[in-house]
Amino acid sequence: MSDKALRLGTRRSKLAMAQSGQVAEAVRRVTGRPVELVEITTYGDTSREHLAQIGGTGVFVTALRDALVRGEVDFAVHSLKDLPTEQPAELVLAALPVREDPRDVIVARDDRKFTDLPRGARIGTGSPRRMAQLNAYARAHGLDIETVPIRGNVDTRIRYVRDGELDAVVLAAAGLNRLGRIEEATDFLSVDTVLPAPGQGALAIECAAQRADLIAALGELDDPFTRAAVTAERSLLAALEAGCSAPVGALADLLGGGQIVKEMRLRAVVGTTDGTRMVQLSTTGPVPQTHEGALALGSDLATEMLAQGAAGLMGERAH
Repeated sequence: MSDKALRLGTRRSKLAMAQSGQVAEAVRRVTGRPVELVEITTYGDTSREHLAQIGGTGVFVTALRDALVRGEVDFAVHSLKDLPTEQPAELVLAALPVREDPRDVIVARDDRKFTDLPRGARIGTGSPRRMAQLNAYARAHGLDIETVPIRGNVDTRIRYVRDGELDAVVLAAAGLNRLGRIEEATDFLSVDTVLPAPGQGALAIECAAQRADLIAALGELDDPFTRAAVTAERSLLAALEAGCSAPVGALADLLGGGQIVKEMRLRAVVGTTDGTRMVQLSTTGPVPQTHEGALALGSDLATEMLAQGAAGLMGERAH
């Protein structure tokens, strides 16, 4: 490879720029080449509609992928949970680096925990998945909350709380970590309370399929355990035929002691946004050693969920 600067395509948001900057530094380290960030505006950045209305799937990535195909950038960095599950033949996910904390957090007034929120607390989130699980937990534990649909970047969402419009907002821990603002979280939501979105906390580094040299270089940043876990989660999402705005939570984690990883557990949930009906299942097996094995783990669990009525619950998400 030459020593010419590599062009990294990124969204313009503060969070996207922060995580792309971190990837750029890692790519400089493994390739010895300079990396320049190329800012690209996506439809999801300009639309003011809620993600559930504009479809969610691909709205933050299509413009980046178009720039890759046209050769305007050498590689792109995405939040993996924003990527459609179907991979275009002309592009390849060259690296899935070590995953950040996949959990959700809340930022609440008066430094409150989720279970300490006042009766009638208004909690902002643009995610049907979060709404479904928060409402289900509240019903099961006698909490009185109202989930309120919101959009906007991290600053906009936290401002709703600071200005007193909302009692709390839900955000991804990974985003706050990458922005260096995790101390603003007032509570971490256990994955036993709210399962994250498939792929949450993971980044995807994508480039053109014919760039074998670049694929090999970027592959130095790939983490095989992260890849196996998110492949299983995204396989489940694909088998449910659900987009990234659907009320689906999934997390594959590795079980074992010390340095020895023995098994992978995949947990998943689908529910109506009011939290009244949920299908929640899990499966545990050997850590997949192949891409096909990880795909099978996800699709097999999805088949079980569909048999228990999961498709009907996703169809009701707008009610």
